[in-house]
Amino acid sequence: MESLATFLKTRRDRVTPAEIGLRTYGASRRVPGLRREELAQLAGVSAGYYTRLEQGLADTASGQVLDALARVLLLDRVETVHLHNLARHSGRSGLGEPPGEEPHPRVLALLDSLGEATPAVVLGRRGDVLAWNRTGHALVAEHVPYEAPRDARRRPSVPRMFFLDPHTRATHLNWSELARVHVAYLRLTAGRYPTDSRLAELIGELSMRSAEFAGLWATGDVSDCTVGTMRLRHPTVGEMDVDYQVWLQPDSPDHRVEIYTPNDPASGRALRVLQRRGGAVGTGSGP
Repeated sequence: MESLATFLKTRRDRVTPAEIGLRTYGASRRVPGLRREELAQLAGVSAGYYTRLEQGLADTASGQVLDALARVLLLDRVETVHLHNLARHSGRSGLGEPPGEEPHPRVLALLDSLGEATPAVVLGRRGDVLAWNRTGHALVAEHVPYEAPRDARRRPSVPRMFFLDPHTRATHLNWSELARVHVAYLRLTAGRYPTDSRLAELIGELSMRSAEFAGLWATGDVSDCTVGTMRLRHPTVGEMDVDYQVWLQPDSPDHRVEIYTPNDPASGRALRVLQRRGGAVGTGSGP
């Protein structure tokens, strides 16, 4: 997946001396960003120690050192969390089969309380759909059987659909923007769960089968996924502009509830059409 050493190297390459006020006196440079010695000096660690970190030869680093490196590398809050996650798991080897995922009863109760007026989808740590209401299903993946999340072997994978399913791609008018978000969030997840064999398989599969995913993964970008906009060309109701927002669940922190709301009257009317269609099919919100 990704190591502390790799992340440090990619981030060091991104920071120019000018960005942190470092004078180079016109000397020619053979590296795109900071030199190891420069970063070590600015972070207050020895060059030898930092070199061992970047070569994967040091077991870990203290929180104080990591925060100093994050400051020099101009990392934002999420990137700093990712740096700490990588360091925390540094030195661990091997992948393991993760436990099965099921939505918490309180999450399903929340989904039921939303009814069909508000589209909602419950996602697991790897982006698998664990549950959805009928309006959420109709909005994001009406070409997939509504009952699919009930079977762990058939659960729709949002990352797979996004990069490997032509229907999903054609539906999203701002696909390129959302694709970057998907990959950056998947990297954050990989830092949290570096021994998850299913997550490693997912990243490997997408890297092999999608050149666009591989290119985005190679950038090293990492970010959280909490709010955003989806501009859709929905096959049933036409163009829509909706916001998504993520609700995290204290009882099951690996899981997210995504809620979708319209940004204009036309999109609101389109969602009501999907709501009525879902109601005509039947009620019920998930497994």
